[in-house]
Amino acid sequence: MPRTADVVVIGGGIHGCSTALHLALRGLKPVLIEKDYAGRHASGVNAGGVRQLARDHAEIPLSVSSMEIWERIEDLVGDDCGFESHGTVLVAESDEELAGFRARVDDLRLKGFTHEELIGRAELRRLVPAVSEHCPGGVVSRRDGAADPFRATQAFRRRAVEQGAEMIEGVTVTGLARNGNVWRVETSDGSIEAPKVVNAAGAWADRIAAMLGEPVPLTVVAPMLMVTSRLPAFIQPVVILRGRKLSFKQLGNGTVVIGGGHLATPYRDRNETVLDWEKLAISARTVWELFPVMRQATIVRAWAGIEAYMADGIPVVGPSATSEGVFHQFGFSTHGFQLGPGTGAVVAELVATESTNVPIADLAITRFKA
Repeated sequence: MPRTADVVVIGGGIHGCSTALHLALRGLKPVLIEKDYAGRHASGVNAGGVRQLARDHAEIPLSVSSMEIWERIEDLVGDDCGFESHGTVLVAESDEELAGFRARVDDLRLKGFTHEELIGRAELRRLVPAVSEHCPGGVVSRRDGAADPFRATQAFRRRAVEQGAEMIEGVTVTGLARNGNVWRVETSDGSIEAPKVVNAAGAWADRIAAMLGEPVPLTVVAPMLMVTSRLPAFIQPVVILRGRKLSFKQLGNGTVVIGGGHLATPYRDRNETVLDWEKLAISARTVWELFPVMRQATIVRAWAGIEAYMADGIPVVGPSATSEGVFHQFGFSTHGFQLGPGTGAVVAELVATESTNVPIADLAITRFKA
C-alpha cells in the first residue's frame, strides 16, 4: 500500500523546506521528497543575499512579505541563520547610470514602495567607504542584509520535522498522476498519495510541470561564486552592480564572497558543474577596479550550484493551470534565497485556504500559455 500524506512537497531547497514548515504549522501532514539532500543545490550554495533591492515589480510584494519573516527568523526556526541587516547598496558607476536608478526609485514611489532610496556620493562613501572615488552614488535598501544559505535551509528543514513534517531524502520522483480524488506520486522508493502536491523542484521543476501538461521555458544555469582570504573589516552592506555583474559582501571572519551572475556550465543529470575561470577573472577584475582595498586579497575557493532560470527572469508561484490540487513554486532565476521564507508561507496558505493576500497573479504559470 502507498503511504499517505496531506501534501507532498517535491524539492528540499529553502522553498520546499519553508513550505513544509508552514504547512505543518497549519496542522497539515506534509511529506517532502528530495532527490539529494536539503540544500544540495541553489539553496545551499548561493551568495546568501537577503535583498528587496532591484527586484522585478512583479515579485516585490512577495519580497516585502518575506523580509518581515527574515526579521523574526529566529522565532520561526530557532536559529538566526546568520542573518545580519546592514543594507544592500546598488552602486552607480556613472552619472548616466545614477539617472536611471533615480527614474526607477521615482516609479517605485508612485507604486507605493519606499524600500529603495536614492543616495549621492557622500552617503555612498559613508555606507561603503572603500568604494572607488569614481562612483557618484547609488540606491540603498536599508533593511536588507545577508544570511548563511545552507544553515538557513537546514534550520527550516529541522523545524519542519519538529513540527511533524516528514523528510525523505535521496529519493527521486518518477511519475505523477491523478488517482480518484488524490494525487499518486511515484518515486524511486514507492508511491505516496496526497490530495495536494507542491512542485518546488528547482532546476528539475520543468520535468514535474511537464508531467502535468504544463511545459515552461526553464533554463538550467550555474552561477559562480568565489571567496577570498581574510581581510580586516572594511565593509558592512552587501554591494551589487547592474552595469557589470557583481555581488560583494564581507563575512564576519573577514573573508569576502564575490558573485554576481557569471555562469558555469551545468550538467543537471550528473549533478555537476564546470567552472569558467575566464569569467571568474572578469569578476576579480571588477572587484579590483571598484575596491582598491581588495588588490592584496587572494582567491581561496570557487564553486557553482545548479539553479532554474525562467525566460522572463521571475519565478512561477501559484496553482497549476491544468491540475487541481497542484501548486508551483520554482524558477527563482538566481535570486530566490530571500524569497524562500515568504514564498513558503504564501504557498502553504494557498494549499490550505486556496487564497492569499500577497499579490502573486503576475507570477502565475499561465503567463507562458501562449
